[in-house]
Amino acid sequence: MHADVALRTESLCLWYGARQVLHEISLSIPALRITALVGPSGCGKSSLLRCLNRLNDEIADSRTTGRIRIGEIDAHAKDTLVHDLRRRVGIVFQRPNPFPLSIHDNVAYGLRLLGIRRRSELDDRVEAALKAVALWNEVVSRLDESALDLSIGQQQRLVVARAIAVEPDILMLDEPGSALDPVSTLRFEELLHELARRHTIVLVTHNMQQAARVSDFTAFLHQGRLVEFGATDALFTNPRERQTEDFITGRYG
Repeated sequence: MHADVALRTESLCLWYGARQVLHEISLSIPALRITALVGPSGCGKSSLLRCLNRLNDEIADSRTTGRIRIGEIDAHAKDTLVHDLRRRVGIVFQRPNPFPLSIHDNVAYGLRLLGIRRRSELDDRVEAALKAVALWNEVVSRLDESALDLSIGQQQRLVVARAIAVEPDILMLDEPGSALDPVSTLRFEELLHELARRHTIVLVTHNMQQAARVSDFTAFLHQGRLVEFGATDALFTNPRERQTEDFITGRYG
């Protein structure tokens, strides 16, 4: 993998049936940094995420052109295994979606799919993932209880633990804070900085203040097109494009 770029798209286009939702997206995501994707509702942020680990493959009438490279891997090459790609590029959705299993088995789920069966190794990896998301101390005595009994904030950290347990290179988060209260949101933002030490983070957020607080780089999308990409501080304080400035200052969006 190139030292500085974890993921690159080249002229990426996406259609759902006859409707084109992404237009010629060329974007390089820096490794071990937090990159925010911002823009008005319906601008293509979530659709772009779904391209990156080929979740759009599951939509019957979707098709893409262009290129996606994860490190040195061509995501759409015939010999690329989708399940391996999704292990390397994890995703956490807007609302927590824990499985109706125990807390332990939620985190161990992906590890078992990888063929890890030894209980001691599973326990160690589950503990490490829960500690990484600052959840271990809260659930250590409850590992056999249902994950559905956790609070929303705890569930969101649990599904992040489930995603990082398989050690992905890239972790994509689709508006992960939208269901959280302010205190849980603050804890979650602190968690993102910790995770970025080991994982490249791609964060879709509708919250401009959150993007400014947590991200190193920001991409602004509008109507399926990439308008501007750059260091977050520069994009927020001195945007190159008038369209970016109008969105950041709340003139539309």
